[in-house]
Amino acid sequence: MKSLNVELADRSYPIRIGAGLLADARQYAEVEGRRLKLVTDSNVAPLYLTHVLNALNLKEEDALVLPAGEEHKSWATVERVLDWMLGARLNRDGVLVALGGGVIGDMAGFAAAIYQRGIDFIQIPTTLLAQVDSSVGGKTGVNHPRGKNMIGAFHQPRLVLADTTALRSLPQRELLAGIAEVIKYGMLADSDFFKWLEQRLDDLLVLDTDALTKAIYRSCELKARIVAQDERESLAGGAGPRALLNLGHTFGHAIETYTGYTQWLHGEAVATGLVMAADLSARLGWMSAKDAERCTRLVARAGLPVKPPAGMTPEQFLELMGHDKKVAAGKLRLVLMRGIGLAVVSGDFDKDALQATLEHFTKQ
Repeated sequence: MKSLNVELADRSYPIRIGAGLLADARQYAEVEGRRLKLVTDSNVAPLYLTHVLNALNLKEEDALVLPAGEEHKSWATVERVLDWMLGARLNRDGVLVALGGGVIGDMAGFAAAIYQRGIDFIQIPTTLLAQVDSSVGGKTGVNHPRGKNMIGAFHQPRLVLADTTALRSLPQRELLAGIAEVIKYGMLADSDFFKWLEQRLDDLLVLDTDALTKAIYRSCELKARIVAQDERESLAGGAGPRALLNLGHTFGHAIETYTGYTQWLHGEAVATGLVMAADLSARLGWMSAKDAERCTRLVARAGLPVKPPAGMTPEQFLELMGHDKKVAAGKLRLVLMRGIGLAVVSGDFDKDALQATLEHFTKQ
């Protein structure tokens, strides 16, 4: 097992990474003796629910199994979780356990954030994307037809358990979606890690234990460092360090909204967004065309999409990107790159270059 801390003073918490953690009762010492309720989904429950219930000494009635899928990441589903907790008379000293991927983690975390004005929760992410990204940092929320993650709250977990064994049950498409977020960390903050990914991508794709542990640990380490600097994306008016974690996401969220959250996985949309951000950065002269091509080549080698859905137009991209949370005073801000490992947030870029990127990627 490897571990690290997200350093946030009295809200600091550990991230533990290793095999077999979710079934190990010793890993839950932080919430021992407290009343627990667990939320999972219909994909994860048959695989891991019994193991976690046994480790936590819980019964089946202590778990709520929700339908799986991004299309269920909605206010209506969170309301169902809240009704269930109220019916169980869970008090403010209770703890909500999120067992699943990013959708379950985001919704359970949001429910915990607003239930009785905030109760503790822990994250047991079972997808690679959740282990390296969404389970860490305290962003919780739901989607809205007008935009992704537009309703939510910052609420840090008490503990994150990333069990690498769970990744062996992932469909290949879900695994690749998580690798997109791993690639993102190299592109935005660590050129050496990006180079390592170029060398070890094939090992990741076959779930080599050492490569997986290294990729998860380094991704979490980079995110933890940024979150500790700028927990709520409030520095520099929302253009501070934490906003860098959204590299590729403004383009990606537009794709997800366009497709109604049903056709593309989040990581797939982010993958295309990363390639588009690299292309725009090169068009602006902020990074070399050679490095932009390295980004495209790595994403493509991972079996991830490098073009948006057929039929999507530049006008639709601009309309949907206008709903992004990084829009300030009516001005679109994007996370771009000054080179591999050096991301920046900017609203001061040539709009003609953005138009050229959108036209290039939507050309049939």
